[in-house]
Amino acid sequence: MNFCFSEEEEAFRARVVEFLEDYRDLDAFFGQGHKWPRVKALFRAMGERGWLSLGWPPEVGGEGKPIAYEYILWDEVGNARAARNPLASGIVAKSIIRYGSDAQKQKWLPPIRVGDLHFSLGYSEPEAGSDLASVRCRAERRGDTYVITGHKCWQSYAQDMDCLWLLCRTGTQESRGRGLSLFIVDLEARGVSVRGLPTLDGDQLNEVHLEGVEIPADQRVGPENGAWTIMAEALADERHIQFPPKRVRRDFEEMVDWLREQGLDSDPAVRRVLSDLAVEVMEVEMYALRVLDALQRGQTGVVEAAANKVFQSEVCQRIARSAFDFGGPEALTNGARVNTLWRQSLWETIGGGTSEMMRSLVARRGLGLGGRS
Repeated sequence: MNFCFSEEEEAFRARVVEFLEDYRDLDAFFGQGHKWPRVKALFRAMGERGWLSLGWPPEVGGEGKPIAYEYILWDEVGNARAARNPLASGIVAKSIIRYGSDAQKQKWLPPIRVGDLHFSLGYSEPEAGSDLASVRCRAERRGDTYVITGHKCWQSYAQDMDCLWLLCRTGTQESRGRGLSLFIVDLEARGVSVRGLPTLDGDQLNEVHLEGVEIPADQRVGPENGAWTIMAEALADERHIQFPPKRVRRDFEEMVDWLREQGLDSDPAVRRVLSDLAVEVMEVEMYALRVLDALQRGQTGVVEAAANKVFQSEVCQRIARSAFDFGGPEALTNGARVNTLWRQSLWETIGGGTSEMMRSLVARRGLGLGGRS
C-alpha cells in the first residue's frame, strides 16, 4: 500500500487549501440546509476551476484526473468544514456518463459541471431504507412519458435541490432489484411535494411525495429495470470520497480545543481517553487510504469501504460522546460546538448504510461467512 501522494497531487492539495481560505467561515459540513446559497456559490467556484469534473473523461468535458485528486479535494473540503460533496457531480454525472444517451449527456452534464444543477438522492422509502430492493414507488410507461406515484423519505437537502435522482419500480414487486429503474425528476414538477423532517442537530431531512408526476421517457437513465447495476457502479465510483478522514481529525481537534478551554486537558483520565481517540483517528485515515488504494489497483473496494464506513462513523460518535463523559456543562448546551458534534453524530451510523448492513457485507464478502451475495 502506497501511503504517499505524488508531487503533482500534493501541489493540487496546496491549491485546494489556498482556495478554501475564503470559505473557512462557511462551516456547512453540518447544517448545509441553512447555508445553501453560499454552498452553491462555493460549488460554482469549484466548477469554474474544473474541480467538479476532476474524474470525468475529457470527451464529456472532464479533467480525466486519477481518483486521488477527488480524494484530496473532498478530504480538504471536509477538513475545512466547507460542505459535503455534491451528488450531482458524482453519482448522478458518472451514471449519465456511463449509461446516458448522447442527448442526456449534452443536456445534463454541462450545468452539473459548472455547479448550476444539483440533485437529491431519491432512493429510500418508509418501508425501504437499507433494503432498496423492496422499493414501491412506481413508474408506469404511457407512450412517451412515465407517470410516477410514490413516497420517498429521508432525502438530504431536497428542500434546496433542483432535481431528484429517483429510484422507481418498473417491474413487479416480486422482481425485487431486477425490476427497478432510475429517473431524473424536476423537484418543481407538478405533483411533487417536499416536506421537511427536522433532525436532532438542527438541520433537516425530507420526505418527497410524487402524485401522478409525468416526466418524458427520455429522463429515464439507462435501461428499464436496469437500475441495480447502475447504482452499484455509481457507488463504486464514489467510495473514495464518501467519508473524508480529515473530517474526523477536525472533530478530534475541536474536542481537544474545547477541553483546553474547559481546563480539563491535564486530567490523567481525560488524557488517557484522548490518547486512545488519537490512535483511532489515525486508524480512520488508514481505513480511508485502504479504500483509495484498492480502487487505484482496479479492485472494487467494497469490503474496504464498508469497513471504513463502520469504523469512521463510530469513531465520530466516540469523539462526540467524550464531551459528556468528561463532564463539561457546555456539552449539554444546545448550540455549543461539542453539543452540535454529538447531535450530528447520532445518525452517522445510519446515513450511507447502517453499521449492521456494513458489518454483514464485511462478513459475507470479506470473511466468507454466511454465504456470498
